[in-house]
Amino acid sequence: MSKRRFAGAVGAWLALELLGCGGPSSSEEAPPVGEVTSTLTQVTSFGSNPGNLRMWKHVPASMPANAPLVVAMHGCTQTANAYTNTGWNALAEQLKFYVLYPEQVSANNQNTCFNWFEPGDTARGQGEALSIKQMVDKMMADHSIDGRRVFVTGLSAGAAMTHVMAAAYPDVFAGGAVMAGIPYKCATSMVQGFSCMSPGSDKTPAQWASLVRGAYSGYSGPYPKMSLWHGTSDYTVKNSNQNEGMEQWTAVHGIDQTPDLSDTVAGYPHKVYRDSAGNSLVETYDLTGMGHGTAIDPATKFPGTNVACGTAGAYVLDTNICSTWHVARFFGLDNSDTVAPSVSLTSPANGASVSGSVKLTASATDNVGVTQVEFLIDGAPVGTDTTSPYEYTWNSASAANGTHTLVARATDAAGNSTTSSTVSVTVSGGVSDTTAPTVALTSPTSGATLSGAVPLTATASDNIGVSRVDFLVDGAVVGQGTLLGGTYTLTWDSTSASTGSHTVRARATDASGNSALSALVTVTVDQGSARFSETFSNNGPDNTGWSLTEWTLDASDQMGSASGKSILGSAVPAFSTVTRTASVTVKLAASPRLSYWRKLDLYGANTTASVSFQVVVNDGADRVVDSVTKGLGGVTESAWTQRANLDLSAYANKTVTLKFIVTAKDLSSTVSRAKAWVDGITVGP
Repeated sequence: MSKRRFAGAVGAWLALELLGCGGPSSSEEAPPVGEVTSTLTQVTSFGSNPGNLRMWKHVPASMPANAPLVVAMHGCTQTANAYTNTGWNALAEQLKFYVLYPEQVSANNQNTCFNWFEPGDTARGQGEALSIKQMVDKMMADHSIDGRRVFVTGLSAGAAMTHVMAAAYPDVFAGGAVMAGIPYKCATSMVQGFSCMSPGSDKTPAQWASLVRGAYSGYSGPYPKMSLWHGTSDYTVKNSNQNEGMEQWTAVHGIDQTPDLSDTVAGYPHKVYRDSAGNSLVETYDLTGMGHGTAIDPATKFPGTNVACGTAGAYVLDTNICSTWHVARFFGLDNSDTVAPSVSLTSPANGASVSGSVKLTASATDNVGVTQVEFLIDGAPVGTDTTSPYEYTWNSASAANGTHTLVARATDAAGNSTTSSTVSVTVSGGVSDTTAPTVALTSPTSGATLSGAVPLTATASDNIGVSRVDFLVDGAVVGQGTLLGGTYTLTWDSTSASTGSHTVRARATDASGNSALSALVTVTVDQGSARFSETFSNNGPDNTGWSLTEWTLDASDQMGSASGKSILGSAVPAFSTVTRTASVTVKLAASPRLSYWRKLDLYGANTTASVSFQVVVNDGADRVVDSVTKGLGGVTESAWTQRANLDLSAYANKTVTLKFIVTAKDLSSTVSRAKAWVDGITVGP
């Protein structure tokens, strides 16, 4: 294929800055084709090689069958041989895994940077990404490799390519480790690449995840676990890229962005994000004070050896933490521990009545060793013990009288964790809580006509805490609300109700059993009334006719059912104007009215910037029916807001295009943004 080159001194310098090396540095000359270096052997034939890369490998002595494989990619101005300074070969000799080193050539990029921002090199089945996949295929053809244990890591441009390989080939890689990298598809051009490096690109987790899922359309299997490392003093690739990468991969795995473990390793902040089963799927290391490079520690010897963790050099930095060893453990290459601990809460007993100081005790065992046991009350961590017997003293006098749930969670050194069975206790002598919650039904509104799936929403508060909110139709509970963004929501199937008048209200209950009812709302159910209803309850549009090319489905923030989605539009300009539109074709009846729910995040940087959200009806000409525009300043809606009964009678009995539009214009900076979430759309009389 034709490869992009950067010609001239200025072009070379720009490419070097862009692709993640920060300035000129001497690079090692690659050996002649087919030659063996002190540690690597070149493989000269490994497929069609559309990316025109070189392939090097390290094969330790006395390899067992079904051994793992690590793919390690160098940064700009480096070579494959230079990147062996990170210690991967030395560790491979001890733990018995293969190491593959793709290598860029100056014919593709003057500074030997992998072309992480070129669409032709970052898509599945194309360019450099396909060449690297073909190298993996060659290794598996020539050696006995366990296809379930293939991993990828890299520095800088190689780290960006690590994101690429994990996204484009999730069926190949079980894990990735990113050293000062940039999220997948942050850039698809050189100009965008500059912005991604600094100040970075701010997208929602759902937007980042959508880019990954789009790399292999139709794929439904597991995605690689990811370890993300970044220096806080990295002035080449801004370390905010690590947080964006965390958001990308946690969202891909369907887990939230709140760490399940926050600790320090070798003095550096470390966070772990786990799924509901306790599997560590994403982790981050914030390397305080470190610049641009891969972290090593020559003073650290790999376990059971006198072999040092790496050799310091250009962009291989002695920072007193051995990233190679910690990543190998995260990948499970050390073979020391893949078994989760067992844990049980031994006191108090399930169903016990407690008061005053209550000692919580747990027993925990592990095949290697338990590192800590956390105690959680009503789902919130309250204490940790690192030595057996595992104990925590809970002052139940500070809790509300009533029922509370207790669990213990054990973690081992490899990050495996297990949560105990739940124990329920009843507190007496605690906070005397005779104050009932307050609750307000926020949807539907009085007099509304309903059909199909109807979002019921309420807000509630209490002096101690709300334990649940139930929704009642005609006095009977139809379901318990889910707390989303400060609002309790439930999607009610109104087809279960007869045509005619019905009452709706919400009931809030606290831990002491105090409860309160909202005001009664009278509505009319008429399945023939609504011409259009959209709640995205099927993890996508419920209706045909949608165009969501410029918006994305967002499962992380929705107004209705927790199993559904909303749609999210985001416009972030950089000295330009950006407009994002979602649209759907709707056949209107007589006297139509539009209702929908929204959340806005509009921010304008200065007097030359403006951001807006609009709802437009197009029946031959665009006509704005709802709009929020902001220049200097911002508009942030932290909770869902309903816009109800907007008059569309001017378009009665017409087929129209309903558009939701976010626009951001900023001609002097890159910090403005316009974001909008939309859900619960209905059009009816």
